[in-house]
Amino acid sequence: MRIDKLLWFLRLAASRSFAQHWVQDGHIRLNGRRIEKPGTSIKAGDVLTLPMRSRVKVIEVAALPARRGPAEEAQSCYRVLDERLANPIAGEAQSQSSGDPIP
Repeated sequence: MRIDKLLWFLRLAASRSFAQHWVQDGHIRLNGRRIEKPGTSIKAGDVLTLPMRSRVKVIEVAALPARRGPAEEAQSCYRVLDERLANPIAGEAQSQSSGDPIP
């Protein structure tokens, strides 16, 4: 599957044309190497590094979706590899509940 189509199907890009520009600008990494062609093939097991608005998201493609379905369906097709950093507030709440002093 093409990477631009995958980003759109997984709801990581609002439109396919945005996904194409995102890739062409050289902001996406596939298995650690920078890609610039929206037609680059993606398969299950590939790791994508995506710069989001406030952080970098690293995901592993678990399955290729057949369509752009609901968000739950899209999220089941990939696994977030940097999940512990996904919610910095959760880490703060855990340290408060464990009795650790906050600096």
